[in-house]
Amino acid sequence: MSRLTDAELYLRGRDTLLASWEAYACVAVGAAVKRFPGVAPAVFPDGPERAVYNNALLQRDLKRDERAEALDAMESAYATAGLTRFAAWVHESDQAMRDDLERRGYSLDTTTRAMGMALDDIRLPRPAIELGTAGWLEYLSMEGLPPDFLAAADHAAFHLLAVRAGGELVAAALAYDFAGDCGIYNVGTVERARRRGLGTALTTAQVYAARARGCRTASLQSTPMAERVYTGRTPGYPRGHDDIHLVKQLG
Repeated sequence: MSRLTDAELYLRGRDTLLASWEAYACVAVGAAVKRFPGVAPAVFPDGPERAVYNNALLQRDLKRDERAEALDAMESAYATAGLTRFAAWVHESDQAMRDDLERRGYSLDTTTRAMGMALDDIRLPRPAIELGTAGWLEYLSMEGLPPDFLAAADHAAFHLLAVRAGGELVAAALAYDFAGDCGIYNVGTVERARRRGLGTALTTAQVYAARARGCRTASLQSTPMAERVYTGRTPGYPRGHDDIHLVKQLG
């Protein structure tokens, strides 16, 4: 495939992220990902998913009137669902949107780094560590999530790789494929097993597995703390772009 720019990789990762939210919404009570001009709010009004997935992805570089319409549509979608707390995701370069949100009472909550790579660019060898799978309930327990979280989902669609120590699950990572891109999510390690390179090994294994499934690119959302796992030392992710998460608590 022709070499993709960072901007093109960002858009592929964005589309995969939205597709993953839609897959979750299909099996969560009353949930949906709405599509409005300039914004896509994921609305999860009930169940354990309510605390995790109420996020709206805002398009960047909108004009002033378009920004206002997008924000009005986002707020209306959450108000209609009775939701009082949600996060608006804004690209780092979109200072005008950030300013508009702050004027509406939003405050900065989290910053993640949206990263992507073409799978022809994998530089690290396959990890030598023994990798396996895990049951869904075991995975939820490791992540501290309730047993009914996404209970009705087709868990086979979320490619789960795991690492065990002494028979116990100590690290895991999910992947979700969409339109030739593999989104790698929820790379987690229990505290006692950290600083052993397990996150690096799992991410590397996921990109190799994605390539074997026929994906052409991979994407992920990294927290600042975890960013070093995905740049330079590991599978060759370009630096990428920040998504700024601003949260509003109503009432």
